[in-house]
Amino acid sequence: MFKNIFLICTLFMGMNSFAQDGSDSTTITEEAAVPFATIENVPVYPGCEGTDNKVLKNCMSDNVARVVSENFDMKLVKSLDLRPGKYRIAVQFMVDKTGNVVDIRSRADHEKLETEAIRVVSLLPQMKPGKQRGEEVGVLYALPIIFEVEPSARAERRLKRKKSKKQWP
Repeated sequence: MFKNIFLICTLFMGMNSFAQDGSDSTTITEEAAVPFATIENVPVYPGCEGTDNKVLKNCMSDNVARVVSENFDMKLVKSLDLRPGKYRIAVQFMVDKTGNVVDIRSRADHEKLETEAIRVVSLLPQMKPGKQRGEEVGVLYALPIIFEVEPSARAERRLKRKKSKKQWP
Protein backbone atom coordinates (compact mmCIF):
# COMPACT_ATOMS: atom_id res chain seq x y z
CA MET A 1 0.00 0.00 0.00
CA PHE A 2 1.79 3.10 1.24
CA LYS A 3 5.51 3.04 1.82
CA ASN A 4 5.57 5.86 4.36
CA ILE A 5 3.14 8.40 5.61
CA PHE A 6 4.35 11.37 7.55
CA LEU A 7 2.30 13.67 9.69
CA ILE A 8 3.69 17.15 10.01
CA CYS A 9 1.92 19.51 12.26
CA THR A 10 2.75 23.15 12.72
CA LEU A 11 0.92 25.92 14.41
CA PHE A 12 0.62 29.16 12.47
CA MET A 13 0.88 32.24 14.57
CA GLY A 14 -2.03 33.90 12.85
CA MET A 15 -5.62 33.52 11.90
CA ASN A 16 -6.98 31.92 8.73
CA SER A 17 -10.35 32.89 7.41
CA PHE A 18 -12.90 30.23 6.77
CA ALA A 19 -16.01 30.57 4.72
CA GLN A 20 -19.00 29.72 6.82
CA ASP A 21 -22.05 27.91 5.57
CA GLY A 22 -25.34 27.48 7.36
CA SER A 23 -24.88 23.73 7.85
CA ASP A 24 -21.79 24.12 10.06
CA SER A 25 -22.73 23.27 13.63
CA THR A 26 -19.65 24.93 15.14
CA THR A 27 -19.60 28.70 14.83
CA ILE A 28 -17.44 31.39 16.29
CA THR A 29 -19.14 32.97 19.26
CA GLU A 30 -20.17 36.61 19.34
CA GLU A 31 -17.45 37.58 21.82
CA ALA A 32 -14.38 39.37 20.50
CA ALA A 33 -11.46 37.04 20.03
CA VAL A 34 -7.82 37.96 19.61
CA PRO A 35 -5.50 36.16 17.16
CA PHE A 36 -2.69 34.12 18.71
CA ALA A 37 -0.10 36.28 16.92
CA THR A 38 -1.21 39.50 18.59
CA ILE A 39 -2.37 38.43 22.06
CA GLU A 40 -0.59 40.18 24.93
CA ASN A 41 -0.60 37.11 27.20
CA VAL A 42 -1.12 33.79 25.44
CA PRO A 43 -3.20 30.99 26.91
CA VAL A 44 -0.96 28.67 28.93
CA TYR A 45 -0.93 24.98 28.06
CA PRO A 46 -0.79 22.73 31.16
CA GLY A 47 2.83 22.17 32.11
CA CYS A 48 4.16 25.25 30.32
CA GLU A 49 5.93 27.60 32.69
CA GLY A 50 7.44 31.06 32.60
CA THR A 51 6.44 34.64 32.06
CA ASP A 52 7.98 35.23 28.62
CA ASN A 53 5.20 35.24 26.01
CA LYS A 54 7.53 33.90 23.30
CA VAL A 55 8.50 30.89 25.46
CA LEU A 56 4.85 30.23 26.31
CA LYS A 57 3.86 30.49 22.60
CA ASN A 58 6.53 27.97 21.64
CA CYS A 59 5.52 25.63 24.45
CA MET A 60 1.89 25.88 23.36
CA SER A 61 2.78 25.21 19.72
CA ASP A 62 4.97 22.24 20.60
CA ASN A 63 2.29 20.68 22.79
CA VAL A 64 -0.51 21.18 20.26
CA ALA A 65 1.69 19.63 17.56
CA ARG A 66 2.49 16.69 19.86
CA VAL A 67 -1.19 16.03 20.68
CA VAL A 68 -2.15 16.15 17.00
CA SER A 69 0.70 13.96 15.77
CA GLU A 70 0.18 11.37 18.53
CA ASN A 71 -3.58 11.12 18.07
CA PHE A 72 -4.22 11.66 14.35
CA ASP A 73 -5.47 8.36 12.89
CA MET A 74 -3.15 7.60 9.97
CA LYS A 75 -5.07 4.36 9.35
CA LEU A 76 -7.92 6.60 8.23
CA VAL A 77 -5.61 8.22 5.67
CA LYS A 78 -4.63 4.77 4.35
CA SER A 79 -8.28 3.72 4.14
CA LEU A 80 -9.13 6.73 1.97
CA ASP A 81 -6.68 5.49 -0.69
CA LEU A 82 -5.44 9.00 -1.45
CA ARG A 83 -3.09 9.65 -4.35
CA PRO A 84 0.56 10.21 -3.45
CA GLY A 85 1.37 13.81 -2.54
CA LYS A 86 1.09 16.39 0.22
CA TYR A 87 -2.25 17.07 1.84
CA ARG A 88 -3.32 19.90 4.11
CA ILE A 89 -6.13 20.15 6.61
CA ALA A 90 -6.75 23.72 7.76
CA VAL A 91 -8.09 23.85 11.31
CA GLN A 92 -9.23 26.86 13.29
CA PHE A 93 -10.22 26.87 16.94
CA MET A 94 -10.54 29.20 19.86
CA VAL A 95 -9.39 28.97 23.46
CA ASP A 96 -12.25 30.81 25.19
CA LYS A 97 -12.26 33.04 28.29
CA THR A 98 -12.40 29.98 30.52
CA GLY A 99 -9.52 28.16 28.78
CA ASN A 100 -11.67 25.59 26.95
CA VAL A 101 -11.03 24.70 23.30
CA VAL A 102 -14.20 25.63 21.41
CA ASP A 103 -15.47 26.50 17.94
CA ILE A 104 -13.32 23.97 16.11
CA ARG A 105 -13.64 24.13 12.32
CA SER A 106 -11.71 22.42 9.58
CA ARG A 107 -11.34 22.34 5.80
CA ALA A 108 -9.85 19.47 3.82
CA ASP A 109 -10.18 17.64 0.52
CA HIS A 110 -12.14 14.87 2.21
CA GLU A 111 -14.94 15.12 4.78
CA LYS A 112 -13.49 12.27 6.87
CA LEU A 113 -10.20 14.19 7.21
CA GLU A 114 -12.12 17.25 8.44
CA THR A 115 -13.94 15.12 11.01
CA GLU A 116 -10.69 13.52 12.18
CA ALA A 117 -9.00 16.91 12.57
CA ILE A 118 -11.89 18.17 14.70
CA ARG A 119 -11.76 15.00 16.83
CA VAL A 120 -8.03 15.35 17.46
CA VAL A 121 -8.14 19.08 18.30
CA SER A 122 -11.01 18.46 20.70
CA LEU A 123 -8.58 16.31 22.74
CA LEU A 124 -6.61 19.41 23.77
CA PRO A 125 -6.85 20.03 27.52
CA GLN A 126 -8.28 23.04 29.30
CA MET A 127 -5.73 25.84 29.54
CA LYS A 128 -5.17 29.01 31.48
CA PRO A 129 -6.98 31.63 29.33
CA GLY A 130 -5.20 34.35 27.37
CA LYS A 131 -5.33 37.98 28.45
CA GLN A 132 -5.55 41.24 26.55
CA ARG A 133 -5.25 44.51 28.50
CA GLY A 134 -5.56 42.56 31.73
CA GLU A 135 -8.86 40.87 30.80
CA GLU A 136 -9.37 37.24 29.87
CA VAL A 137 -10.31 36.91 26.20
CA GLY A 138 -10.86 34.24 23.59
CA VAL A 139 -7.80 33.50 21.46
CA LEU A 140 -8.05 32.29 17.87
CA TYR A 141 -5.61 29.70 16.52
CA ALA A 142 -5.02 28.48 13.00
CA LEU A 143 -3.51 25.02 12.74
CA PRO A 144 -2.54 23.44 9.45
CA ILE A 145 -2.17 19.68 9.63
CA ILE A 146 0.08 18.64 6.77
CA PHE A 147 0.86 15.06 5.84
CA GLU A 148 2.39 13.29 2.91
CA VAL A 149 1.15 10.16 1.23
CA GLU A 150 3.98 8.36 -0.49
CA PRO A 151 3.44 6.01 -3.40
CA SER A 152 3.17 2.32 -2.67
CA ALA A 153 6.12 0.07 -3.52
CA ARG A 154 4.12 -1.31 -6.43
CA ALA A 155 3.46 2.16 -7.83
CA GLU A 156 7.15 3.07 -7.45
CA ARG A 157 8.24 -0.01 -9.42
CA ARG A 158 5.74 0.83 -12.17
CA LEU A 159 7.07 4.40 -12.32
CA LYS A 160 10.69 3.18 -12.52
CA ARG A 161 9.80 0.84 -15.39
CA LYS A 162 8.06 3.67 -17.21
CA LYS A 163 11.09 5.96 -16.80
CA SER A 164 13.55 3.29 -17.97
CA LYS A 165 11.50 2.63 -21.11
CA LYS A 166 11.60 6.34 -22.01
CA GLN A 167 15.42 6.32 -21.93
CA TRP A 168 15.70 3.81 -24.80
CA PRO A 169 15.59 5.29 -28.35
